[in-house]
Amino acid sequence: MPKNLMELCLSPDLGGLELYMVRAAKALDDDFNLISVLNDKAKIEQYYENTSFKYEKITRKRSFSFFTARKLAEIIDENAIDVIHMHWTKDIPIAVMAKLLSKKKPKLVQTRNMNMTRFKDDFYHRFLYKNMDMMLAVSYKVKEQIQKFIPEEIRPKVEVLYMGSDKAELLSDEEVKAYRKDLGVTEDDFLVGMVGRVEESKGQYLLIEAAEKIKDASIPAKVFFVGHAMKASYLDELKQMVRDKGLEKMIVFHGFTKKPQDFMQASDAIVLATECETFGLVVIEAMQVGTPAIATNQCGPLEMIEYEKSGLLFEKNSSDDLFRQIEKLYNNPALQKDISKAGQVRVEEMFSNEKQFKKLSAFLNEIV
Repeated sequence: MPKNLMELCLSPDLGGLELYMVRAAKALDDDFNLISVLNDKAKIEQYYENTSFKYEKITRKRSFSFFTARKLAEIIDENAIDVIHMHWTKDIPIAVMAKLLSKKKPKLVQTRNMNMTRFKDDFYHRFLYKNMDMMLAVSYKVKEQIQKFIPEEIRPKVEVLYMGSDKAELLSDEEVKAYRKDLGVTEDDFLVGMVGRVEESKGQYLLIEAAEKIKDASIPAKVFFVGHAMKASYLDELKQMVRDKGLEKMIVFHGFTKKPQDFMQASDAIVLATECETFGLVVIEAMQVGTPAIATNQCGPLEMIEYEKSGLLFEKNSSDDLFRQIEKLYNNPALQKDISKAGQVRVEEMFSNEKQFKKLSAFLNEIV
């Protein structure tokens, strides 16, 4: 008999973490009796609407709410949930309380997407982690952090599970040309993209600084930022930075797209500039469609990219080095071609959605 699984994410936002839950729910639907539970203001609801996937919405107004926990406990018991798979760290207190309030007492599993930077040895965290059953670290770096900061006696079982990437529908050469034309990008333009939330931690400002150097080097390039802004004030700062540097004709803030890999296929390079990205799904998505990725030489990308073989790396917080890597790629079409092929092979071998979700299914079944 299939186990009863709840996919839980009460984040109202729309980014890699939230979209991973959507993909996990759809991938696991055949293996489990599955229900997803979302924030009633969740932007990811659009991915469930008009589909056959079962979901419910609950109100989450603050970090912890007894009302929210009680409502979640009711859903647990109504659906006889065996396992809750969480994605947002802020949901742990609510999930733990819901487990204790429920009759079913499901197992709790968290996919840990974020860095862990401090010890969790106070009474509060000991209580939380003692009531969890498994943590799935998205990289070996994150696993090391979990083992370092959570005391062994209350630490849940820890496994590494990379985020897989959906198999993208590849565009034809003609479709790529048409896509670029719609973007206002010519055949001669070297299109550099950054895909993801527009927020300071993602390092958009570094690519703007690098773009100024690209312009000074007379490289015909366009730079696109694709993703929604977390704060309008930060987006305004970036736009002012672009105006101050006289880069209005070179840089475009494109906004959110439901098909980021179409944009990636139209790009010549995709940049990930986060100082320490725990995983960096956009790197995998770019590699999968044959677009070279350039990422910070820290944390998750070091487990994905073999420098100058399957991608490029640059020194963290260095727009000078980011510019040098972009320039290297522009000046070396052969390297660009080799990275494109090697990146696709590496993703298929290590980061395919099918392989990673099979492992996830096995972990969730194993814990019951």
